[in-house]
Amino acid sequence: MTSRQHRTPSVSCVLPAFNEAGNLPNVVPEILQALRGLFSTVELIIIDDGSRDDTLKVARGLSEIHPEVVVLELSRNFGKECALTAGLQAAQGDVVVLMDADGQHPVTLLPEMLAHWQKGMDVVYAVRRTRLDQSPLQRHLTGLFYELVNFGNRVKIPAHAGDFRLMDRAVVAALNALPERNRFMKGLYAWVGFPSIAIDYEPLLRQAGKSNFGLMGSVKLALTGFTAFSIAPLRLLALLGLAMAVLSVAYGFWITFEYFAWGIDVPGYATVMVSTMFLSGVQMLGLGIVAEYVGRIYEEVKQRPTFLVRQRDGAGLPAPVKAPTDAPQR
Repeated sequence: MTSRQHRTPSVSCVLPAFNEAGNLPNVVPEILQALRGLFSTVELIIIDDGSRDDTLKVARGLSEIHPEVVVLELSRNFGKECALTAGLQAAQGDVVVLMDADGQHPVTLLPEMLAHWQKGMDVVYAVRRTRLDQSPLQRHLTGLFYELVNFGNRVKIPAHAGDFRLMDRAVVAALNALPERNRFMKGLYAWVGFPSIAIDYEPLLRQAGKSNFGLMGSVKLALTGFTAFSIAPLRLLALLGLAMAVLSVAYGFWITFEYFAWGIDVPGYATVMVSTMFLSGVQMLGLGIVAEYVGRIYEEVKQRPTFLVRQRDGAGLPAPVKAPTDAPQR
């Protein structure tokens, strides 16, 4: 770790983009200028995640102007988690920086991130101070999600930490070795471990357009996070079933006691209907929760690739040279 103190590493900056044609012409030169002043060699990988606007055309134009820019065109829209995975697999730098293409991640944090890496931190991740750009409902649900997913979980996912981070080559290699198809990157960052440190920041305003990640996208990502990193819903379902069984037995004893002690007739129709409808609802809820986990298993066992690259433009950095191994003795 101490060998990093006076070392200037190479860097790969991964920039997933979906309908960001209005932001790339300003964001890419700004990021490149910041990276060139901090790192020995630079590559900036733009992943076009099936954009419907001119994102791909703009990205290719930037790669012709800036030799550091690499463009990966995915065959369709796979989602941000898959686009990040594609960028991580293509990255060749000593360190890898993940940023958004909307200009909300301030490049002024990059020197501090590099300084922490030089002091021995393998991961430097940024944590949002506020979420004022989101609706009150989305802010509340986001906080609730982190509380629930970390409940009883040995691996704690840092709350309000996004994808904006700097990672050492060893961390990237560990992430690339994980075989999940349903990838929840914020959980995977936490799962691989490595020495980490958080720095807080305030997101900048989008330079153009509007966010493509709304409430429904957050809910879908939260479901992926729950099924990938928590079995708490299954445990709660089991506890609910146990509690209902105990209450049912207790209620049966109480009805029997009333009949023999006070001669009260056992109510029939209303009790049967209410209990039947309640139990049916609980069963359907339980089946739905189990089905979510089974569905994720179904997706995993098919072993389809996480993403498909239609075309790559730009050379990028050369692959890291592996340390030579000793030749076998004869």
